[in-house]
Amino acid sequence: MTAFGRRNGAGGIGQGARPAFGVAKPLKSGPGDKPQTSKGPGSPPAGNAPVPGGDQFPPLPSSDGPPPAPQNLREDAMSRLADRANAVHEAAEQDGFEASIHKIKEQVLPRLLERVDPEAAATLTKDELSEEFRPIIVEVLAELKITFNRREQFALEKVLIDELLGFGPLEELLNDPDVSDIMVNGPNQTYIEKKGRLLLASTKFRDEQHLFQIAQRIVNQVGRRVDQTTPLADARLKDGSRVNVIVPPLSLRGTAISIRKFSEKPITIDMLKDFGSMSEKMATALKIAGACRMNIVISGGTGSGKTTMLNALSKMIDPGERVLTIEDAAELRLQQPHWLPLETRPPNLEGQGAITIGDLVKNALRMRPDRIILGEIRGAECFDLLAAMNTGHDGSMCTLHANSPRECLGRMENMILMGDIKIPKEAISRQIAESVDLIVQVKRLRDGSRRTTNITEVIGMEGDVIVTQELFKFEYLDETDEGKILGEFRASGLRPYTLEKARQFGFDQAYLEACL
Repeated sequence: MTAFGRRNGAGGIGQGARPAFGVAKPLKSGPGDKPQTSKGPGSPPAGNAPVPGGDQFPPLPSSDGPPPAPQNLREDAMSRLADRANAVHEAAEQDGFEASIHKIKEQVLPRLLERVDPEAAATLTKDELSEEFRPIIVEVLAELKITFNRREQFALEKVLIDELLGFGPLEELLNDPDVSDIMVNGPNQTYIEKKGRLLLASTKFRDEQHLFQIAQRIVNQVGRRVDQTTPLADARLKDGSRVNVIVPPLSLRGTAISIRKFSEKPITIDMLKDFGSMSEKMATALKIAGACRMNIVISGGTGSGKTTMLNALSKMIDPGERVLTIEDAAELRLQQPHWLPLETRPPNLEGQGAITIGDLVKNALRMRPDRIILGEIRGAECFDLLAAMNTGHDGSMCTLHANSPRECLGRMENMILMGDIKIPKEAISRQIAESVDLIVQVKRLRDGSRRTTNITEVIGMEGDVIVTQELFKFEYLDETDEGKILGEFRASGLRPYTLEKARQFGFDQAYLEACL
């Protein structure tokens, strides 16, 4: 039986435009001033020719003419503020073709479900389901006296299959490679991120119940649940994309779904360098740090690319090493053959049976790992990771939220103090200084680009203060008229303190040349 019946870019003074300061000149050239003469080499010629740059400090050359007056800059800034204050934001509307398809779908779907055995349909693939649906859709359209051309019929088939087997209106956004984030704020508003910019999408759900069913379908795939008793849930999609769901009564505008998509193609350090996230020397230093089993903490804000950086660094791990990853929702996609992902477990309805990151770190120490990688540290598990770094698990890595390398160290101290460990703060600081080798700071700039802004070494303790040394830094220089931020990656030129670790693996000369 079948189932169916503002400014230019950064630029300095041009060559030859630097003023000579060997000759004293009047601050202002009056109309009766005589041209100055000088016998020194390189001095301006004598005669009646005007001296180039009559002022002692001539204006900088500019291809766009004189710089705007401060008053004009202020007026421009105030006008932009006024535009933003008076702006009216309208909801994005679906185009005519898309809106008509979704309108017809609401009429066809109930009649289609009457002719379908859901259990049998769930066993078929999308392609097989499309073949079975095609004659039934034609039959339903004839009953409703609706005439569709071939393009419209294919579009209707796709929408119906997404509704039955996929994630409904989210499927189109999930299949778009340019979309990196999807943020659903209730059934009538969905935002997406494209190339670092937030845009309002035309995606809409039928009603709150429709959106809630999609959310349940997502979290049920990984054995979790979301309802009024457990209104918060972390989950993941089959491709590793991270999902967070929050439902009423905590969310006042209806069910909210946040999806962080990951690239199907693994990101490498060379790809990050080509994207402009770092310089050639920074890429070399990070490759060596990953290969030489340095303990690395990746610090940054939300959406700055911490997990992407961690995945890229994992490419440099020796294939013969055993690597364990520990996360709340498994999203890391390491590029090594001997890799075992572990995931925490939330409590059950009685509040029992929870397995935390700290529990998994302690258990991982009994699993003979070479490296332990934590997706993100938020609390007392930080102390367990530091203990692992000091007990033969060199090359361990983690990410955490912080705005600078110095703040990263402070947050690690605070997270350990959040636990029940009765240790003086000085001992905690010393443990961090002895365990962590490098802090990699990543940041998402306001133009949407993601940059590696700092690579900092942790040297040791001086009194009760952790001493650090900056190897690389991103210097902001200017901004183009299109809003693109221009800057320069600069090496400090200091001899790296971690050079001894690189020497043990034969990378000392390359590491030294990259840092100088």
